Amino acid sequence: MEIKALVLLLATTLSAVSARPNWRELKNYTFDKFVSDFKLNYKVGTSEYETRKNIFSAELAKVIAHNEHRNGNSPQSGWKENVNHMSAMTSAEKKALNGRSKTMSLGSSGKLGNAKKPTSGYRATAVKDLPTDVDWRTQSVATAVKDQGHCGSCWAFASTAVIESHVAINSGLLFDLSAQQVAACSPNPNECGGSGNCNGATAEIAFDYVAGASKGIVESYMYPYTEYFGEESGCNVPIRASGKGHIDGFVQLEENNYDDLMNAVATEGPIAVSVDASTWHSYDSGIFDGCDQDKPDINHAVVLMGYGEDNGQKYWLIRNSWSASFGEAGYIRVARTDSEATRCGSDTTPCDGTACAGTCDQPVNVCGTCGMLYDSSYPTGATA
Repeated sequence: MEIKALVLLLATTLSAVSARPNWRELKNYTFDKFVSDFKLNYKVGTSEYETRKNIFSAELAKVIAHNEHRNGNSPQSGWKENVNHMSAMTSAEKKALNGRSKTMSLGSSGKLGNAKKPTSGYRATAVKDLPTDVDWRTQSVATAVKDQGHCGSCWAFASTAVIESHVAINSGLLFDLSAQQVAACSPNPNECGGSGNCNGATAEIAFDYVAGASKGIVESYMYPYTEYFGEESGCNVPIRASGKGHIDGFVQLEENNYDDLMNAVATEGPIAVSVDASTWHSYDSGIFDGCDQDKPDINHAVVLMGYGEDNGQKYWLIRNSWSASFGEAGYIRVARTDSEATRCGSDTTPCDGTACAGTCDQPVNVCGTCGMLYDSSYPTGATA
């Protein structure tokens, strides 16, 4: 989504992870304690302090009400909500955490030079014959969860994390690769998913850059992330830095195809997926099922790390880029059903996203919980 980054909220730190309160203790939780826990710099007596306090108070009340709704027939019983570093953000600031167009379709991405088709003769294994659970974190092929900050660079973080994992799967070497390089250097002349960098793009754009124009992605310590506050910088890969993550192309799966996505994450590795994350911000734990399935709004790129089942409830395992203070140490488990391919809705506002220039037209059909099946891709030929 094409977004001008908003930086009214000052930085939080990873130390905030341990400071997050337990959801059971929120009734006596105060705004001043929130400011202290998350190391925010709101000055008492200022208009910003009062504005943030009002936003926080409304968010806290919503979270408490959700957690007290214990009706077993309600989907709200499936997950808990909590306050976190986003609890005093405005709606516009939360939107700045996204950065993915809902209308980057197969037709658009297929024009990219390094797009590939699945192997000739490929046939999906029946879902019932796949492993009952998959979690790529257990294979030591995932780096720590990152924080994109107030920059719409989710697409760069998702694609970089997926490449890290595929390089590790193929080589046994796990590198912390530079999301800054991917965000700042990936060409996007047709403005697919946004105008690029903090203004949004797509995982396919990132994969195409790494497979083509780049000499590989360098490690993050060589080219660290500098756009946390939404202030973009030009492409400036250090001359002497050597790329540690290489790919030769990418595969984009058929949209809204449950069997293909299950096969890909079970056999290939982590997958970059596009989702509707509009209602994710207060998630704490459990299996989430709070998206608008009738009118999904695909707006965020994340990493599908696997799937599983907990007390009879199936789920998708998702790695986010909103810091480890979000959800389950940076992850969210999203409800998965046997009828994902028919759990569809219409994204009725494709033009408020940022499709490839000139391709914004009709609403699109989006399937899967939170739109999980609509757009997914993974790199090929990953090497160190």
